Amino acid sequence: MADQQGTVPPPGTSRTSGWGEGASHAEDEGRGQAWVTFAGIMLMIAGVLNIIYGISAIDEAHFYVANTQYVIGELNTWGWFLTVIGALQVCAAFGIWARQGWARWAGVAFAAINAIIQLLYIPAYPWLSLAIFAVDLLVIYGLVAYGGKLQEA
Repeated sequence: MADQQGTVPPPGTSRTSGWGEGASHAEDEGRGQAWVTFAGIMLMIAGVLNIIYGISAIDEAHFYVANTQYVIGELNTWGWFLTVIGALQVCAAFGIWARQGWARWAGVAFAAINAIIQLLYIPAYPWLSLAIFAVDLLVIYGLVAYGGKLQEA
């Protein structure tokens, strides 16, 4: 972009507003805010899905793969795990949107616990478990990489 005289300033200079370091700092804040908002939305989606699929597992719906062997417990047990962690994820998502410091770390913890649960839940519904596992990894990245920068601002 050229200034009023038609010249383009070299990279790293800050002759006018929007050039150089000032714009870079604003872009970092915007990117950080976007990642934290994205992490909150993904945490909410994962939580709601966990509640829905947890309730259907407690009810032993025919949605899941029949006659599967689990590492620990049975389908009903995993349904309770999913329902509880889903409710905690939904609460943490609201805290993240409200920019509460505790919610950032709670979101990281609940996403990490859910990632482990999803890997152990693979026999019930493999593709869904892997998809929610990937969402949990994105949530952890967004909250760890950018969540602290927003608390300082």
